[in-house]
Amino acid sequence: MKRLCIFLVIGIILIISNNSPAARIKDVARIYGVRSYRLIGYGLVTGLPGTGDKEQTVFSIQSLTNMLQRYGVNVDPSKIRVRNVAAVMVTADIPPFAKPGMKIDALVSSIGDAKSLQGGVLLLTPLRAIDGKVYAIAQGPISIGGGFFAGGAGAKVSKNITTTGRVINGAIIERELPFHLALNKDSISIVLNSPDFSTANNIAKVINHNLGKNIARAIDPTTIKVSVMEKDNIVDFLARLENMDVPVETKAKVVINERTGTVVIGKDVKISTIAIAHGGLSIVIKETPKVSQPLPFSTGETIVTPETKIEIKEERKPLFIVPKTATISELVKALNAIGGTPRDLIAILQAIKEAGALQAEIELI
Repeated sequence: MKRLCIFLVIGIILIISNNSPAARIKDVARIYGVRSYRLIGYGLVTGLPGTGDKEQTVFSIQSLTNMLQRYGVNVDPSKIRVRNVAAVMVTADIPPFAKPGMKIDALVSSIGDAKSLQGGVLLLTPLRAIDGKVYAIAQGPISIGGGFFAGGAGAKVSKNITTTGRVINGAIIERELPFHLALNKDSISIVLNSPDFSTANNIAKVINHNLGKNIARAIDPTTIKVSVMEKDNIVDFLARLENMDVPVETKAKVVINERTGTVVIGKDVKISTIAIAHGGLSIVIKETPKVSQPLPFSTGETIVTPETKIEIKEERKPLFIVPKTATISELVKALNAIGGTPRDLIAILQAIKEAGALQAEIELI
């Protein structure tokens, strides 16, 4: 009898763990006050092989003139003819608790009409936060991640986006950001990355169970307030908190990117029984130029007239019944049975949602 009870308890635990996947608290939440900060700056990229800004980009010429004047070189902006310089915006994110001297990546993007930043070097660029203070300095060679650009007078070839790049470890932190972790207070707050009542309640229960005391409670779907037990060893206390495993509840969601035709369906998405008929309409327009040649010695002129042919094809598909699904694999099989392209699938899912048969949230990105 005892063995049977043990098996029943183990079975219940396995069912709960399978239904609610576990994750560390640090993966789904953060300590209030621990956050990254955005930096931005304006700079110049030099050394480009003729792919920089053109003469029409006034601000790049003006920036180059100002930089040369700071080094004692006086030039007339109207006489500058360079194609190896590009004006760029530089951005970076400072991670929490970053100290002066640490290096971070900087992202560079062209704001003029430069063709490519490949082979360029970012010159010394101060990066500022929203308060206007300089927190980092960026400089170094630009990596565009395997892309390339080559072109001539009549043709050009490019791979990937070459007007943005990254300066690897090219920004050095010069000033420490002010963090308000409130380590000297009696409590700290854990903030969920995605608000959810169930997950917030689960985190409070897990903390109380693991520490053996009722020190955590969920304030709202985003915040869990935790009383600090060890003020003299707060780092160890927070390390134990963030490494606790907690059951995570996820919403049933379908994410759609109409630009690329990408559809991502979550595991909890289900549909009710519904009948679907989806037909495609394709229109092909062919235009052939025809030359109208007048008779010799006549007063007519030779003209070119277009001959246009329009062909319309409409697919005829029968009504298809999609049964009620319980798992993600059943849903995929049902949608594949309908057929069609990913863009057809987008239209079908949106129509199912409007019919009230899709038990999920659709998010367009």
